[in-house]
Amino acid sequence: MKKKMVIGITGASGAIYGIRLLETLRELDIESHAVISSSAVKTIHHETDYTINQVESMCSYLYDTSDIGAAISSGSFKVDGMIIAPCSIKTLSSIANSFNDNLITRAADVTLKERRKLVLMVRETPFHLGHLKLMQSITEMGGVILPPVPSFYHLPQSLDDIVNQSVGKALDQFNIEANLFTRWSGLE
Repeated sequence: MKKKMVIGITGASGAIYGIRLLETLRELDIESHAVISSSAVKTIHHETDYTINQVESMCSYLYDTSDIGAAISSGSFKVDGMIIAPCSIKTLSSIANSFNDNLITRAADVTLKERRKLVLMVRETPFHLGHLKLMQSITEMGGVILPPVPSFYHLPQSLDDIVNQSVGKALDQFNIEANLFTRWSGLE
């Protein structure tokens, strides 16, 4: 059966993470079911050279954030999991409190209730205790908190190298090998 991933892109800084995920899934012929918030549209415009039409064309399926009746809003629609990249603190808070006010948070809640993997690439720094408690709650529910924190052992030469490493780490959570970065093989 073909892999299916749900991708949520929220308005936090770092829209390129969600965009790179969609690009990579398309290259790997993995079906993407995407939801892009209205705040994400603004962030994409501000932070990248991509148009929203270009980003939307990368999605296998695109849903409106208000479409609570979409396929991905039900646990009977089988997917391999969900990544929210970037994940805003508002979205983190909504998911941690089961406040399903839009399709991104509803799909995340469904992912958790069906015991599928949910990865949140939380984009904020520094964190205060409230943020950390929300992350703890998500972790206790079975989600994975994966802030896009770069490593430097692979000697990145560009911003793309840094983005690719974080996206590759997120895809590792689903055993999806994208060959986006050089893996650690020990000190020579």
